[in-house]
Amino acid sequence: MKLGGKIHIRKQVLGENALYMVIWICVFLVPFMNAGLMSEEIVDIQAVLLSWLKILPFFLIFLLNNLVLFRYLHRKHLYWVYYLVSAVLIVAVFTMLELYEQSDIAFAVSLGTVGQSFEAKHIELAVFPWWGNMIAAVLMFGANDAICTFYRTMQKDEDTERLRHQNIQAEMYYLKHQINPHFLMNTLNNIHALVDIDAEAAKLAVIQLSKMMRYVVYETGGNSISLREDIEFIKNYIELMRIRYTDDVKIVFNYPQQMQGRIDVPPLIFIVFVENAFKHGISYNTTSYIYIDIKSENGYVVGRFENSVNESNRKTKPGIGLENVRKRLDLIYGNNYDFRIDDMGNNYCVTLKIPLLNGNEVHSN
Repeated sequence: MKLGGKIHIRKQVLGENALYMVIWICVFLVPFMNAGLMSEEIVDIQAVLLSWLKILPFFLIFLLNNLVLFRYLHRKHLYWVYYLVSAVLIVAVFTMLELYEQSDIAFAVSLGTVGQSFEAKHIELAVFPWWGNMIAAVLMFGANDAICTFYRTMQKDEDTERLRHQNIQAEMYYLKHQINPHFLMNTLNNIHALVDIDAEAAKLAVIQLSKMMRYVVYETGGNSISLREDIEFIKNYIELMRIRYTDDVKIVFNYPQQMQGRIDVPPLIFIVFVENAFKHGISYNTTSYIYIDIKSENGYVVGRFENSVNESNRKTKPGIGLENVRKRLDLIYGNNYDFRIDDMGNNYCVTLKIPLLNGNEVHSN
């Protein structure tokens, strides 16, 4: 477990132990408080010590329950053994206490006064009658178990939430990095086609591709990326694709020229729709178009990707890109996003509306 996890668990233990400490300090201060309520000018230390002796059996069985019984029996789900041992412990302790009360044993000596000899005296250690001590001990065990269970449940819930968050992060990492080879494969195919047409342009395309791959590998490792950087990446991708097609293909990309402050979006979330538009919307035989519009408004980023329909590709099965995008959007935003696909026969349009990300945080419902 990482250091952060250890610190987190330690805080839980400290919180639980601090609560016990406060409770028992209050219990042991009761004799002093009682003296104050009785308006005694001088606190009788002997009376206080005798009161503490009466509290001591409860404190000792509390320690035994909290440090041994609950930890090694209850937490390991040995419930019947735990309840049996607890019952035997309570009966044994307070039975011995009752036997002592009925005996003539001189348990302690009084402090006496200055100049007087010490006198042996039988001290009563029972707070309540035998049955009252039993009930008090059972109630104390119940309160102790309730507090322990509460903190263990809280820790378990937080561990479960932490594990869920780690699983989400791992799955997003897997889905996001599936896009990298997919993007690389499509781009290399474009450059391969360009080699036979214009070798010099192909060389420049390789340089441009290296810059884009540097962005993919080194700049998109987090949960979010600047929208400005993502738009720049899409612009480079479009320019790389323009080399392959003739002027019959109309490509329009609208985006904010000025942005106030930093706007974060999930890395590589929009490039999938751009790739999909080029893959399914471009035809060498008829006039084709791709219209891309990305804007930020009212705390949301809205992307609209429209393209003409290439009938030869209409029956092509959707690639892994769109499926991965849906999974990533579910993991990041839960239900707090809008994703629509409109197939209108002659054109195809994808609209995505997502709330802004706050730094590297992941918002899921």
